[in-house]
Amino acid sequence: MRRPSVIAHRGASGYEYENSRAAFRRAIMLDADGIELDVHATRDGGIVVHHDPDIPGVGPIAQLSLAEARKTRIRNGEPLPLLTEILGLVGERDVWVEIKSLPAAHDQQLLDVLAGGPAPERYAIHSFDHRIVDRLGEARPSLRRGILLSAYLKDTVAVMRAVGATALWQEWQLVDQDLVNQIHDAGGELIAWTVNELGDLDRMVRLGVDGLCGNYPDRIRVAIAPRLDQLSRT
Repeated sequence: MRRPSVIAHRGASGYEYENSRAAFRRAIMLDADGIELDVHATRDGGIVVHHDPDIPGVGPIAQLSLAEARKTRIRNGEPLPLLTEILGLVGERDVWVEIKSLPAAHDQQLLDVLAGGPAPERYAIHSFDHRIVDRLGEARPSLRRGILLSAYLKDTVAVMRAVGATALWQEWQLVDQDLVNQIHDAGGELIAWTVNELGDLDRMVRLGVDGLCGNYPDRIRVAIAPRLDQLSRT
């Protein structure tokens, strides 16, 4: 029995603008175990942190050069962050990289960024596009990998195994005890996203999920406090 990991969704995005330096700093202040963030590649392979493929008033990230991306400001006035910068900012914490888009030609750039961070063993990738997960796993078999789902599949474990994933990122409304048991029996971990309300967080804790990804890391801490008390007594 272990407590679920506290994962700040796009940083502490309930308090600061998502995927910004401010959001990741706030996540650290709130003692998140790790962060989740989104990445895209520029046309020349720069790996930037942003949720949507387009930047309002600028255009598609995939059409920008890295130099152009570095000059771009996001909604809170900060520069568009690079993945290298955020890895340095969060230090030894877990980083879960959701790959929104990545042409195969830029796979190595992403792998190099992850390998060059301060804690490569604590980084993992996941995506709704399972082809990317499979591709990166082929290139680096030791890379921790997960799949993202917003549907309840008939055989989720088979889908994970097909791409070498050991983590399931499941939309929290579709998490039940049977799914948790299936993933654990297969030696995997289940992370519920995006969970923000205390009642929902408490239910996920009781189901035994391995990670809780939400916009308010402090709320997750409150929800897991009873589990910490239970663990301290065993």
